[in-house]
Amino acid sequence: MDAKFLVFIGFLAIAAIFIIIAGAAPAQIIPYPLKIIFVIFSMLADILAFSSRYYSYLLIPILQQRKKDIVLSNEYPYRLSGTEDSIITKREDYYVATIYVTIPLYKSATEMKPEEKLDFGNQVSRLISINKDPIRYTTQLDVMNKDVYIQSVRDAINQSENEVIELTEKSTEKAPLKKELDRAKGKTEMWRNIEEHVSDKLSFELVSYASVSAEGNKEFEAISFAQQKARDLISGISSTLGVTPSIVTGNELIKLVEPEQLMPVSESKQMLNKGGIDG
Repeated sequence: MDAKFLVFIGFLAIAAIFIIIAGAAPAQIIPYPLKIIFVIFSMLADILAFSSRYYSYLLIPILQQRKKDIVLSNEYPYRLSGTEDSIITKREDYYVATIYVTIPLYKSATEMKPEEKLDFGNQVSRLISINKDPIRYTTQLDVMNKDVYIQSVRDAINQSENEVIELTEKSTEKAPLKKELDRAKGKTEMWRNIEEHVSDKLSFELVSYASVSAEGNKEFEAISFAQQKARDLISGISSTLGVTPSIVTGNELIKLVEPEQLMPVSESKQMLNKGGIDG
């Protein structure tokens, strides 16, 4: 039976016991002040019973804290395979491998004409039926990690500033390098504007992907079957949409299964810092 339902029934039973004692017990055994306390306890138990629907994630661990084992999740644990192209889950006596395939889409439906939308809808319909095995199609909005790009922009700024210094030192009254200096200063200003614009706002990435799963008695069997399904899926997507799909690997694969990876740590710190400044 569901633990949430048991908690709800348990608190209701406690509330009923307290109210029965307060109402049925004679005053010689339980004085009126104590009966009032029982009524208050009954009301608190009622409140906990109806609050358990929303706060069961807090109440259940508190009630089970004396146990040696506390089950936080009934889902099977997963890990990245040695080939770094699939997620492995071990069930009772078999393994399940899941592979993710990105679907690059270069045009939004909002930019399409009515006849283009109709053609795209037909393509999606054919895409769904390309494989007899279950395929999960998902679109995910991620916050892009701009650290590498911002660092490359800063390197370009340093290079441009060094170029300005060198031209300034070479420039003399007899041989002025005004045009070269203006061009170098303009390039430096351009890179600074790019850095300011990129650093100021969050950049988002829309990722569309499909995933297939396969079972196997051994881990390598599950991975091999999943890879074969993924190759068939890639072939079907490529012929249907005219794009070049690819299997997601490594850290990019973790982004699709770990919610914490949807936003890079550096970007979340940036948002928190801005919130603190605005506050």
